[in-house]
Amino acid sequence: MAIPVIDFSKLDGKERAETLAKIANGCEEWGFFQLANHGIPVEFLERVKKVSSECYKLRAEAFKKSNPVQLLNKLEDKEGENSNVQRLDDVDWEDVFVLQDDNEWPSNPPEFKETMKEYRRELKKLAEKLMEIMDENLGLQKGCIKNAFSGNGEHEPFYGTKVSHYPPCPRLDLVRGLRAHTDAGGVILLFQDDHVGGLQMLKDGQWIDVQPVANAIVINTGDQIEVLSNGRYKSVWHRVLATSNGNRRSIASFYNPSPKATIAPASPGEEAQPLYPKFVFGDYMDVYVKQKFQPKEPRFEAVAAMGRKSRS
Repeated sequence: MAIPVIDFSKLDGKERAETLAKIANGCEEWGFFQLANHGIPVEFLERVKKVSSECYKLRAEAFKKSNPVQLLNKLEDKEGENSNVQRLDDVDWEDVFVLQDDNEWPSNPPEFKETMKEYRRELKKLAEKLMEIMDENLGLQKGCIKNAFSGNGEHEPFYGTKVSHYPPCPRLDLVRGLRAHTDAGGVILLFQDDHVGGLQMLKDGQWIDVQPVANAIVINTGDQIEVLSNGRYKSVWHRVLATSNGNRRSIASFYNPSPKATIAPASPGEEAQPLYPKFVFGDYMDVYVKQKFQPKEPRFEAVAAMGRKSRS
């Protein structure tokens, strides 16, 4: 079983209807799919790979002093003392930093900032195009999802890019990788490693590899798309397995609602029974940060209870 790979260039030709249907299927049946021929030049993506790799090399020494490495070293010391050793199941084996418009970015290599600014612009345009496709497939007015994320233009949607590397791990028996979770927000666009795998999604109770496809962009939908679609599109559990050889690159861009945006099921035409509560995204995030690795249904219940409490 393989994650769907969709030729995005066919959206503008004779195969538009078929391509729309494939994207709908990717959203409804999978929650993950890959876009090939998405319009971002391969030469530019090669530059992104280069600056990300160079940036990681400058950070690699610091990772050796990071919390995950120190915890693993302590476990290995305990092994030598014949103590009972438990896996590091609540630790993520990941070197990571986040790029936003208003935070400090790495200044080395020198071309990193310029390249990643352009990359973020391209991915933001792709995210907004995808949201319009979701509007169309769901029978919603054009711009519905984007308007919901921005509070009808009153607020700026959150847009962040998480640059990660998953270094080789010497003890796969003690470290899992990145813990299983669903994403809290809206549309996630991932530029993953061409060669080193490890990303998996949960489908029908089975973990499936999100296979590396050179220069494709992996798309997955977050909890807020599940709410807006009233459950037609589901956010999906996913994880990253640590590997003993190879350093996995992962650049994930998150197009999320503004913390002040109100999110609720958007119903096309006749009123359908809403299956999710109406809430402020910032309140949802307050719940999510405490329950990220737990079942998602209680998150919706908790944020609904917060809304009832504020109205009483």
